[in-house]
Amino acid sequence: MTVNPALLDWLLDSDPALRWQVERDLSGAPREVWSASRGRIATEGFGARLLALQDPDGQWAGGAYFPRDFDFQGPETAEGAGQPWTATTWTLNTLRDWGLDAAALAGTAELLAANSRWEYDDLPYWGGEVDACINAYTLANGVWLGADVSGIAQWFLDHRMADGGWNCEWVDGSTRSSFHSTLNSLKGLLYYEAATGGSDALRAARRAGEEYLLQRRLLHTLSTGELVGPWVTRLAYPFRWIYNALSGADYFRTAALHDGADPDPRLTEAVGAIRAARRPDGTWLQERRHPGRVWFDVDVAPGEPSKWLTFYGTRVLAWWDGAPNAKRGAG
Repeated sequence: MTVNPALLDWLLDSDPALRWQVERDLSGAPREVWSASRGRIATEGFGARLLALQDPDGQWAGGAYFPRDFDFQGPETAEGAGQPWTATTWTLNTLRDWGLDAAALAGTAELLAANSRWEYDDLPYWGGEVDACINAYTLANGVWLGADVSGIAQWFLDHRMADGGWNCEWVDGSTRSSFHSTLNSLKGLLYYEAATGGSDALRAARRAGEEYLLQRRLLHTLSTGELVGPWVTRLAYPFRWIYNALSGADYFRTAALHDGADPDPRLTEAVGAIRAARRPDGTWLQERRHPGRVWFDVDVAPGEPSKWLTFYGTRVLAWWDGAPNAKRGAG
C-alpha cells in the first residue's frame, strides 16, 4: 500500500509520540531517523507534559487506577460520566504505548512498589488485583519498567475462561469471556512475551484468547452472529479499555509480526469495516471521546479527522494488503 504523500506529510506533522511511529511504519524512514524522533518523547510535547505531572511518590494523580480525590459516591460515577484517565496506570499505559524509553522513568518501579496500592483491597501495586484489564496493563507496565510481575503472568493462566478468553467480571460470577477484557489481556500477554520470551503455557493461553476473537471475526457474538455491540465499529482515540475493530485488528497485526505469521483470513470482515470507515482523502474521523477527566487532549474532537486513527487504520491496511496470503479475502 502506497501512502498518499500529502496524507503522509499531514501525519508526520505530529507530536513526537506519533511522528516516530509514522516514520517507522508508514514512511520507511531509516532507524536513525525514527529513533531520534522517538527520543524526543521524553523532552517534547505530550510525553514531556505527562512526565512533568508525576508525583514525588512515583504516582500520577495520587492513585493507582483512580485519582486520590475520586469520589466513589459522587457525580463521576453516574451513568455516562465515564471514568478518570489521569491516575498512575492510565498514564503509564499512555507513555508505554507511545514508545517512551523506560529510562525516562528510572526509579518509578521502586517508588510504586513502596507507595502505590490498588483501590481494590489495598493490594500492592506490582502484585496486581482481580480485574483482568488492570492486571494486563500492570503486566506490560511492570516488565517495561523492570518490576517483577511474573505472578501476574501466572494469574492469567489461572483465570482464563473455558471459552478461551478473559472477563474482568469473573469475580462477580461471569463465566463467559468479554471482547474488551480479552483484547486487553492479549495486549498485555504479548507485550510480556516480547520482553521476556514468555513460556509455552503463556503462548498457548495467548493463542486461545486470539482464537476466541477470531471465531467471532472480531465483530460478532458466536450465538446469534449479530454485532457484539455498537461500540465494535465506533472508532475513538485514545482506545482506553473499550474494544473496537481497529484496536483489535492492530493487535493481530502486532501478534502476526511477532509470530512471523500471515494475517488470519477470519480478519477479513473486520478489515473491511475499517476500510469502509476511511474517507476519500484517506483519513478516519474521530467518532467519539470516551468520557472522563484527562490531563489534556491528545487528539481531535468528534467529527474531525484524527491523525491517530488515520495512522492506525493506514498501518493495518498496509499490513493486510501487503501480506502474501492467497487464502484471505481482500477485506
